[in-house]
Formats: sequence, structure tokens, C-alpha cells
Amino acid sequence: MDQTQSIPDQPSSVPPSQPKRKMTSMIAFFSKVSWKFKFQKQESSKNVFFILAERARDPNAKKRHLAMRGLGTMACEAPDQVRKHKKIMLDLLVHGLYDPVSSEVIHESMKTLTIILGKIQGKGLGSFFVDITLQIRTLLDDENDSMRYLAFVLLGQLAAFAGWKWKKFFARQVKQTRDSLLIHLQDRNPQVATACKTTFRACSPYLKLRNENSFRTEEDQRNPKLSRQLSHYHPELLQFFYANKIL
Repeated sequence: MDQTQSIPDQPSSVPPSQPKRKMTSMIAFFSKVSWKFKFQKQESSKNVFFILAERARDPNAKKRHLAMRGLGTMACEAPDQVRKHKKIMLDLLVHGLYDPVSSEVIHESMKTLTIILGKIQGKGLGSFFVDITLQIRTLLDDENDSMRYLAFVLLGQLAAFAGWKWKKFFARQVKQTRDSLLIHLQDRNPQVATACKTTFRACSPYLKLRNENSFRTEEDQRNPKLSRQLSHYHPELLQFFYANKIL
């Protein structure tokens, strides 16, 4: 009699561990590579920033122009560097905004400023707010269409970021700029006219009069002219101003 007993198949109590070990090793490897790449990228951005900062003050206008353009690209591609070096970047851009030689440097500085202000939402501007506002006012009537366009865009951004600290200062600047705002509502360049219209709306709270039903000063007496002009060319803006008691 055959006493050999068949042993039923039993599941192995210990599953094969080799595939798991391989998977764990692969994950660890890619994590290490990813961290190393991220670190190298951060270090690379840091090095590039300081190179651009140095060239932004170079005696050569072409190098300054390219540096400002590079800062604009960095503001888009590496916003962490903007937050980390915000004051240095703002100082460089304001310096570029007042460039005594190159209109290209000024133009590129304005372009980059529109990006930076959008990123930081006006936080930490400090006294740079005054420097930017004063220079932007001088560029609203520039012969170059692109310069005028950027000037109006920046002025509109500043209107949103004035805050309580610079409110009175900005209100004075806007009132002194009112003629330019009115003229460029009819700018020969449609993009500039649109930017001016948007900025006019943003600046409208700063145009309000203390006594809304009377015109006491010579400056205030310009409002009937403003009303006639807006009624003819921009009736929707006139309605907006009346609704907000600006005129």
C-alpha cells in the first residue's frame, strides 16, 4: 500500500521581496536625482540673478538693457527669486527707470516692473512707490507708443497699491496728471487709449472733489470741460464718474 500522502499546495507565507526592493531603490534614486536637480536649479538661478544685478549697473547701455530684459524673464520663470531679492530687484529697476542715456533701458525697466508689481501685489514697495510714480508721470506723454502704453499700465497698477501711506501723495500726482489722462483717452494708438481708459477708472477715486457740488478753485473749474469731452467721446466713462460722484 502506497503510504505517500500528497501535500496540498500552500501559499507562501513570505511573498517575493525582490521586486519591492527594486522599486524602493528606483524611487530613492529618482528622489535623489530630483532633489539634486532642484538644488542645482536654485543655485543656478541665484548665480544668474547676481550676474544680472551686476550688469544692470554696467557703463555699457546695451548690457544694462539686456540685464533688465533678463530680470523680466527671471521674474516670470523664477518668482521665488523675486520674493527673495525683492528690494535689490526693485532698486535696480527704479535705477533703470531713471536711466539718463538709454530709452531702451527705461522701456525694459518698465516692462519688468509691470511683471514684478503683479507678482508682489505692491507689498514692500516702500519709498520705491514715490520714485516710480514721479518718473511714470513724465512718460505718459512720451512720443513712443509702447512707452506711453507701459506708463499707463504702471500708473493703473500703482493706483491699486497706493494704500493709506501714499494715498495723499498719489492723489496729488493723479490730479496733476488729469490733463494727460484726458488727452490720451483719444490716443492715436488704440492700445494706449484702452490702457488710458482702464487707468482712468483705476485713478477715479483720487479725482474726487472735497465739495462735489461746486468748483472753488481754478483747477476744479476744468471739470465742466472734462464733462463735455467725456460726454462726446466716452459717454460710458462719464456715467461711471457721475455714479461715483467724481464730477
